[in-house]
Amino acid sequence: MGNYSQAHICQCMSLLSTLRRNSVVMVTGNRQKTGKEFADGVMELARGLLPLGICSGDVVSIAAFNSELYLEWLLAIAYVGAIAAPLNYRWSYEEALLAMEVVRPAMLVTDGSCIPWYSKLQLRDIPSLRWHVSVDSPSSDVLRASNNPLTTESIKKHSVGAALPLNYSWAPEGAVIICFTSGTSGRPKGVTLSHSAFIIQSLAKIAVAGYGEDDVYLHTAPLCHIGGLSSALAMLMIGARHVLMPKFEAKSALEAIERHSVTSLITVPAMMADLVSKFRGKETWKGIDSVKKVLNGGGGLSIELTKAAIKLFPQAKLLSAYGMTETSSSLTFMTLYDPSVDNSGCPPRLNDERKLHSAHEERGVCVGKPAPHVELKISVDGSSHVGRILTRGQHVMLRYWFGNPPNESVSGNEVWFDTGDVGSVDDSGNVWLIGRANGRIKSGGENIYPEEVERTLLQHPGVTGVVVVGIPDSRLTEMVVACVQIREDWQWMYTTIKHSVSKQMPHISSDVLSQHCKQKNLTGFKIPKIFILWKKPFPATTTGKIRRDQVRGEVVFHLQHLNSNL
Repeated sequence: MGNYSQAHICQCMSLLSTLRRNSVVMVTGNRQKTGKEFADGVMELARGLLPLGICSGDVVSIAAFNSELYLEWLLAIAYVGAIAAPLNYRWSYEEALLAMEVVRPAMLVTDGSCIPWYSKLQLRDIPSLRWHVSVDSPSSDVLRASNNPLTTESIKKHSVGAALPLNYSWAPEGAVIICFTSGTSGRPKGVTLSHSAFIIQSLAKIAVAGYGEDDVYLHTAPLCHIGGLSSALAMLMIGARHVLMPKFEAKSALEAIERHSVTSLITVPAMMADLVSKFRGKETWKGIDSVKKVLNGGGGLSIELTKAAIKLFPQAKLLSAYGMTETSSSLTFMTLYDPSVDNSGCPPRLNDERKLHSAHEERGVCVGKPAPHVELKISVDGSSHVGRILTRGQHVMLRYWFGNPPNESVSGNEVWFDTGDVGSVDDSGNVWLIGRANGRIKSGGENIYPEEVERTLLQHPGVTGVVVVGIPDSRLTEMVVACVQIREDWQWMYTTIKHSVSKQMPHISSDVLSQHCKQKNLTGFKIPKIFILWKKPFPATTTGKIRRDQVRGEVVFHLQHLNSNL
C-alpha cells in the first residue's frame, strides 16, 4: 500500500508555501521569513543532508537556543526520514553524554548555548557521530572542538543541484522525534514519538485552544521540551506566525508580546510567576489586549497565581493541560478563565470562583476532560474509585529508544499505557489527579500522596513553596516531613514563646501549619510530623521538576545532625 495515507509533520509545508507564501511566519530577533522562504529553507537543508549520508532511520541530535533555524532543522530531518533527538542545552556534560550514548546520533547540530559540554564531549569517542554542524556561524570554540565544522548555511549551499525525493520519507515505525524525559534521577530516557502522535496532538490543541492562522505565537518553552515541540508543530500546521526568542526571560517575553502583538503563548507555573512578578506594580501595558490564549502545563496554577495571570492577560482564554512526554504532551484540558463567557449579565470573570476552588479539593486537582483523541480510564482495585490513570491510542509513544519498554497495564485482553499517575474520574468526565504512584509514602499503614499534602499547605497565605517527603521510621515505616518555604514578610517561629516573634510581622510555625492541615481536613498520618524551614531553592531538573530523592537525602542528613532548617 502507498504512503499517501500516512501522517507526516512536513504536511504543513504545503500550506506554508501556498496560502502563507507571502506572509511573515517566522520572526527571530530582526530576522523575518515568509512562508515560502521558510519552506524553501527546509527543502534546501533536506537536500543538503542527503549527500552527507543522512537517511531514513538515522538520528540527528540538536542542542541549541530557539530560532527559526531550529524549526527548519526539525522539518528537514523529518523530510529525509531521519529522526530528530533534541538535547537540552542546559544539561551538564554528564547528562548530555548519557543522552548521546542512548540515541547514538550520526550528526550533532549545536550553537553557542552548549559549548561548555560540547568541547568536553570531543574527549569521549561517540562511534556513531560522523558530522558536527553549527546552527549559524561557528565560534572559535566550535572550530577548535570539531574536525568537520559545517554550518546550516554551508549545507544549504552544497545542496544546489542535489536530487531530492518528490515526497518525504519515513523512519521505521513512523518515528520522527526522540524527546527526552527530564526525570528526577538516573539515566535519561528517550521517548520515541511518531508523526501520527504529533499530528493528532496538534489537532487537539487547535480544537481546544482555538488556534488559527491569525495567531502570533510566542515561543516561551524550549524546543527540546515536549510542550514547546508539540505547540510549535500545532502552530506550523495552522500557519500561524512564530515569534522566537532564544530562551525564556520574563522581561524579554513581555517586551516581545508588546512589540509583536502576540496573541498566544504557553507557560509553566514558574514562567507565569516570573511574568506576574515583572508586571507587578504596573497599572497597564501594551500587551493587555493582544494576548487571547494562554495554555499552562507542567503543573497546575495555584488559585493566587491564576488570579494574577488573569489580571496580566484579562482578554485571554486561560487553559490548563495535563500530560507527559510519553503521550506527546497533553492528555486533558481545562478552561480556567474565558473572558467571552458572560455570567448572567455580569462582567466576564473566573469560571467561576467556586470552580477554581473546587479544582484544588482534597480529593486531588481537577485537570479537566480528556482531549478528543484521548482514550483514558482508571484502573481500580476493589470498590475504590481511585486508581492508576491509563491511556491508549496513537498519541502514546512507540517505545523508549534503546531502553526500558513502556509501562503497560493489561486489562482483560486490552493493553493500556500506564501513566504512573493516580487519580479518578467524576460523573461529569473530569479527571482528578492525586499524585504519582511511585512517590507514594507508606506511613502507619496508610497510603499518602505527597502532592495532596503539598496542595493543602500551599493554601496557607504564608507558604510559597513546599516539598513533602517520607523518611524511614522504625514505628511508622515512613514519617511524613514537610519542607516549607515562606514569604519574605512572614517570620518563622521556632518556639511558642510569643515575645520571640516580631509583632510587626505575621508568623508561622510547625504548630500553625499542623493546625492548618487539620482545618483543611487532612487527617491521621497525612499531617506531617516534622516541618522544616527550607531557606534555599529546592533542587530541580533543568525543566523545573523537583528532585524529591535529593530533598529526601538532605532531610535525612540534616535531621541526623539535628538541624531545624535548611
